[in-house]
Amino acid sequence: MDSSLGWPFAANLHDWALTPSEAIALQARLASRIECEDRVEPVQCIAGMDIGFEDGGAITRAAVVVLAWPQLAVLEDVVHCEPTRFPYVPGLLAFRELPAALAAFSRLSRRPELVMVDGQGIAHPRRLGIAAHLGLWLDLPTIGIAKTRLCGHNSEVPERRGEWTPLLDGDEVIGAVLRSRAGVRPVYVSPGHRLSLSTALAWTRACLGRTKLPEPTRLADRLASRRGRGGGA
Repeated sequence: MDSSLGWPFAANLHDWALTPSEAIALQARLASRIECEDRVEPVQCIAGMDIGFEDGGAITRAAVVVLAWPQLAVLEDVVHCEPTRFPYVPGLLAFRELPAALAAFSRLSRRPELVMVDGQGIAHPRRLGIAAHLGLWLDLPTIGIAKTRLCGHNSEVPERRGEWTPLLDGDEVIGAVLRSRAGVRPVYVSPGHRLSLSTALAWTRACLGRTKLPEPTRLADRLASRRGRGGGA
């Protein structure tokens, strides 16, 4: 995979030609490499990433949007489409979605210092959701911001915007359930890689606009679902 940015993809992290059982075993191994402590460069650019599908799921459509911090003005966006390689299996979406996402990141002209992903970080049965998996490939701090809960449990979130409650799996805190907008269902925030939960939550809240999703993933969601303009195919 070409990386014209000059920032290293983990090119030998693993092969994508795996069966579901092999993918599950790989997730269990890779989860031990996730860093849940802050290792973040000064942030000038934040990327948002989301995935959509075309032709009944036969084509994966990856969208990446890069925004300036703190203005949150769009600097660049890329859309990359390619044939879908992996079946839909809950908990294994990274193997279905990340090949196209990595190809989109390889086309960026700017290197973001932080990436927000529409999906799970460590709030995953094997602690390796798509945001965590992407963080390992890019060696960048990542945050998972999901619209639905994959695992764990939580108490009711207060209705006021910005309030949150811990997402727990047993006694382990694996994320935060955040009321990003009053009167709407909360989002599920979890660190992906190179971030603590408190920092992931702080960045998510800092990027909230007037809608439910933080601006980076809101804009990526628009492109992935073909509601916005893309930077190519």
